[in-house]
This record gives sequence, C-alpha cells and structure tokens, in this order.
Amino acid sequence: MSWNKKSHEEIKQTVFQALETNVNYVEETVLGIPASYLDDKVFNQDESFLQNAPFISTLVKNPNHIGCHTLGKSESFFSGTQAIEKDVIDICSVDILKGQPGQQDGYVASGGTEANMQAIWVYRNYFMQVHGARLEEICILCSEDSHYSMDKASNILVLDIEKVQVDEENRSIDAHGVAEAVQRAGDRGAKYFIVVCNMMTTMFGSVDSVDAYVEVLEKTDCQFKVHIDGAFGGFYYPFTEGDSALTFENPHITSFTLDAHKMAQAPYGTGIFLIRKNHIHYTHTQEASYVEGEDCTMIGSRSGANAVAIWMILTMNGPYGWQEKIFVLQKRTEWMCKRLNQLGIPYYRNSRSNIITMKSAGIPADIAEKYGLVPDNHTTPNWYKIVIMEHVTIEKLMPLVEEISALHEPV
Repeated sequence: MSWNKKSHEEIKQTVFQALETNVNYVEETVLGIPASYLDDKVFNQDESFLQNAPFISTLVKNPNHIGCHTLGKSESFFSGTQAIEKDVIDICSVDILKGQPGQQDGYVASGGTEANMQAIWVYRNYFMQVHGARLEEICILCSEDSHYSMDKASNILVLDIEKVQVDEENRSIDAHGVAEAVQRAGDRGAKYFIVVCNMMTTMFGSVDSVDAYVEVLEKTDCQFKVHIDGAFGGFYYPFTEGDSALTFENPHITSFTLDAHKMAQAPYGTGIFLIRKNHIHYTHTQEASYVEGEDCTMIGSRSGANAVAIWMILTMNGPYGWQEKIFVLQKRTEWMCKRLNQLGIPYYRNSRSNIITMKSAGIPADIAEKYGLVPDNHTTPNWYKIVIMEHVTIEKLMPLVEEISALHEPV
C-alpha cells in the first residue's frame, strides 16, 4: 500500500527533501531552463514564512512537471517533486482504484476536462495507429448526462459523438439504449467506439452501468475502449459501502479521470489522468525533443505544486481518515434526503452519492438563487442540485429546509 497517513512533520520533511533534490536556481549554474523561481519582488519568499509552508514553498520554487513521470525519463531538474507526483498516481490507481502496482501510467492534469480529452486522444490515436481506422469511423459513446468535455473532445479531436438516452427519473442507461445509440452511430459508418462511462455525473451524481456498454459492444464486430469519468466520483464513490465494477480490476476498463479539486479540496488545476500501461505512448509527441523524456500529455508544462497539494491532502488524512470523511458526508446527505421526503419534494439521488438533484417545480427560483442551488439549465431549469461538500453542514442546510417547509404550510 502506497497510501499511509503522515504527520505534519513527516509531510514537511518529505516535501522539503524533494525541493532540495530539485534544481536550485540560486545556488546552481543552470542556464538553459526558460523558467525561474517566482518573482521575489512580487511574491513573499521570506524564509521564516516558508519554513512551515511546504505547499507555498513548492509554489515559490516553481517546479515544472512537464511530461509523464511514470514512463521513465523526465526532466531531471525536478526529479524530487516528480517522485511525489508518481506517489499520487500510485495511491489513486492502486489504493483507491485497485490497480496492480506498477501497471498504470498517469499524471496530474489541469482538471477533469483535460483528463477526459487525454483519454479520448489516446484511444483515437490507438485506433488509427493499430487498426488503421479513419477519423469518420471513430465515435465517442457516452450518456446524455455526461460532462460537456465529451462534446469538447468531439469538436477538438474531430470525432463523431453519440449519446445514450437516460431514464428521466432514475438517470440510468440500459443495454437497449446503448444498442440504439450504437446502431445510429453504425449507420453513419462508426466501427470503433471510445466509451465514456460515468462515475457520478456532474449534475445528478448518477453512475452508469459499464456492463450495459460491454454487453452490447461485445456482440458487434466493433472495437472499443472504456474510459471512466470519475472527475466528481473518483474521491467519493470508491469509499461508500458496496462493491464497484468501476475499478482497474474490471478488465474492460482502461483509464480513469479523477478531480482532486472537487471532493479532495485541492487547489484548482488538480485533475488526474490514470491509464493502464502500454497505452499513453499513442499520444507521444516526438517533436518535443528538447524535453527530457519527451511528452505524452495534452497540457505539457504544469505546476509541480499541484501534485504536492494532492499528496499532502491524501497523506494527511490517510485511507481511514478519508473513509471517515466520506461517511460523514453520506450521513449529511441522508439527513437532507429525509427532510425532502417529509416535505414531498421530488428529487434524484444515487445512494452512494452526495449530490441531491431536486425537481425545479418544487423550488421557487428566488429560493434557488438565494441558496446557490445550481440548475441543469440557466434558461429553463428542470432541476436544481445540492452538493454536500465539507462546508455544507446541517446548520447551513436547515434554513433552506425551513423556507421550503414554509411554502407547504397551510395559510
């Protein structure tokens, strides 16, 4: 197990040792790197301030984590903090998603959108390079509730996209809906499918059945690869009660997206892309020859401080602390669902999710705006969602409950 709880002192020691291993712009004669530490005329670099602030110190030292560090060679100037990023990839792929040690590649991306696009880019190139597929023969297959990053990927990577119909009430897909979507895409010439299966959708927290996709596609002559969009659910769903088919133990799944800047409360810019070995090289950019180890990632240069932030959060909590954190959020979510049931407010909630999405008919627009409820559509909302995050306590939920309750009291 890579994931162990650490004390403040242990975390500080690890991060500062990593920074000492990295290049020191002040003390070393390094003339060819097009970067430096943060501008000291603008950003506080007082030693007394930084000595107890490992994350801020990493920001100041400004390591560039360009490339994918699980592949071997990377920019040796930043090898100390790269090792911390590799530890993050191990924790996420092995300890959380049940992969085998050393059998996954990955990197800290700018967010879930990039990580999803990275997966689709890998599989597009795989189908073209290995199977000789033409662009018009490759199709992204996902549900209607999938994140808009799939549409972005379709646009940028010049790929067709087909969406599986979702049940309006329980937000589920089934094999029949998948078969219809595959048929529609096939009628347009699709022979290769990039499947994106949701581990908690952004709006509903719903979870797709990966078996529904596999059941249909295995009966066809089509080739397919499965990516799991766990941008929201990756740091939540695996810790709720019950077994999950959405892990690296499932041989049909090749890659995952996680977002640490959602449930893990990391700074924005901390998405995570994970993929089985022998796949990410399909996006190898040989033209990045001045980069040691070259580059397979979509983003290229990125801040090493973001990887350090994720590692600090995960190791400060440890696996059991994380389990307790999710347990508390589950109980708060159940409390709110019980209140909505008492009030007769219709809603959808996956039992392993902390997202509650209410029908807009029961929630006046002014109340939704007052409490920052997020609509599915800002023009004509059909649903409003509550996300039970760390700061969304029962104390903050109660005023909303009371206002809704007042609307239902007899005059």
